[in-house]
Amino acid sequence: MQKFFLICLLFLTTNSHANEWRYLLDKELSQWEIWMGVPHSSVTDLPANTFKADNLNQHGDPADAIGLDQDPKAVFNSYTEMGQPALHITGEVYGGLTSKKSFKNYHLSLKVKWGTKKWAPRLNAKRDSGLLFHCYGPHGAFWKVWKACHELQIQESDFGDYIPLAGPTAKVRGHWVGDKYLTFNEADTQLHLATGYTHAQSEPDFERGRWNQVELFTLNDKAVFVVNDTIVMAIQDSKDQAGRLLNQGQIQIQSEGAEAFFTDIKIRPIQDWPNFIKRKNLFK
Repeated sequence: MQKFFLICLLFLTTNSHANEWRYLLDKELSQWEIWMGVPHSSVTDLPANTFKADNLNQHGDPADAIGLDQDPKAVFNSYTEMGQPALHITGEVYGGLTSKKSFKNYHLSLKVKWGTKKWAPRLNAKRDSGLLFHCYGPHGAFWKVWKACHELQIQESDFGDYIPLAGPTAKVRGHWVGDKYLTFNEADTQLHLATGYTHAQSEPDFERGRWNQVELFTLNDKAVFVVNDTIVMAIQDSKDQAGRLLNQGQIQIQSEGAEAFFTDIKIRPIQDWPNFIKRKNLFK
């Protein structure tokens, strides 16, 4: 009986640890590295000979970027919000805060809200950031800034859209809008290869200044995006540009021309979908 009790206790303890959250922010941003891309030509007070450009998605190459763990404009800063570590992104220079660790089969949760500032070349565009996942390869693969990856879009009125960056692909259920985009629709039974921008079926994000809850679930070759408790996107058959299974990688948070705040960034492993996703029967 005593041996049985010890086995049960060991199982419960192991299972408990397996479900524990790992918090990813601290004062020193010690679990992350910073990659800063090519600054817009309007950015001032940079080190001498810093390469700048007007069209950031065309000019220069990764060698022209500010580079790894160099953040002369202090674009990424930690602070305290609601009693816990938080992240302030000024948005002035395109860049990525990249997890040092790679992750597989997980539930990632965070809160995000917009600030007031916008920067060239997006002064007249929607405020934009993004949660990039399954990131791999060198920095700067996309626009001299971000790694090859999948993106859970974080943009005003576009939270939860899906974008593959620098080669990966996935499939979604949905229908064509014109001849260019797909719109995710959980009731649609037909799968489409999504090699470009895919719009979420709903846009439940809040107005500027309010915190949004963003959650990402990944399991094997699939991922589900949840925004403010609403499932907005499901992808499957995740592959890299060579057609190989893509089911793990680093996480990146974007600086893309808009001031943003993030807090309560945490991750935990999963072995199965939670019940609210199972009930939707997203992966027929």
